[in-house]
Amino acid sequence: MKKQEQDTLLQTLKTLKIRFDQNPQRHPNISWADVQTRLEANPNALKSLQAMETTGGEPDVIDQDKESGLITFCDCAKESPTGRRSLCYDRAALDARKENKPKGSAVEMAEAMGIALLTEDQYRALQTLDEFDAKTSSWLATPPELRTLGGALFGDYRYERVFIYHNGVQSYYAARGFRGLLCV
Repeated sequence: MKKQEQDTLLQTLKTLKIRFDQNPQRHPNISWADVQTRLEANPNALKSLQAMETTGGEPDVIDQDKESGLITFCDCAKESPTGRRSLCYDRAALDARKENKPKGSAVEMAEAMGIALLTEDQYRALQTLDEFDAKTSSWLATPPELRTLGGALFGDYRYERVFIYHNGVQSYYAARGFRGLLCV
């Protein structure tokens, strides 16, 4: 690993530690020592977290599996990450657009970053930690039966509640991005 890349990953680790310390309500009963140990043992996870950070996601720890010890990180930026907006849902939707194509798709970008789109249940659970997407919206992992019909799910927070909607997979908006999840 090049020195510059190593320095960037160390800076990402420091940023994650600061955010972890500033938001203890998101991860009660999880120690930073456990988080750091898992990250140091998995440099690819740290690279994914760095990608989440550089695209505006502000990843933070939100859970730890009691049996496996896996630690879950999620984008905790108040609004959908700025570097992941104006995307249609997936590659098939992008290819189907004839005009005004967006810069890419949420599913492909998540895969390239090594993260997963949140499911509807994960999105609702995230919203119990704080209010997210009060001005934006986020694409969600969509069940295949809905996707084959040409639709995809997205969520937001309005009027003090979480809303889950559907849209055509080819649509894209400046205020719609996606949130990612990573288990380490």
